[in-house]
Amino acid sequence: MKTRTGAILWCFFLGWAGAHKFYLGQSGWGIAYLLFCWTGIPSFAAFIEFIMLLVMSDAEFDRKFNGGTPQATASVRDSTAALSDLKRLYDDGVITAEEYEEKRKKLLKNI
Repeated sequence: MKTRTGAILWCFFLGWAGAHKFYLGQSGWGIAYLLFCWTGIPSFAAFIEFIMLLVMSDAEFDRKFNGGTPQATASVRDSTAALSDLKRLYDDGVITAEEYEEKRKKLLKNI
């Protein structure tokens, strides 16, 4: 899993060579940085990206570079398990159809 701190450090120290791009899985951009590092343009771009990474929230970084937040995935798993438990209670006759439907709608709303 990529971390925002790691990306910031790579960008600060070796941004001119595109190291942060390779770290973030953007190899094409990393190669472009390497090819044009003698022009100074990648250094300027890396400085801008360094500032952007500094002000970016962890949640936004995870969404952008890690494919979403782990908390959201855990929440979906928890809700799915809760729906399964709820269905079992309904099938066993512990809760009524109205209670089942009301609780099911609440759980689905959280996903």
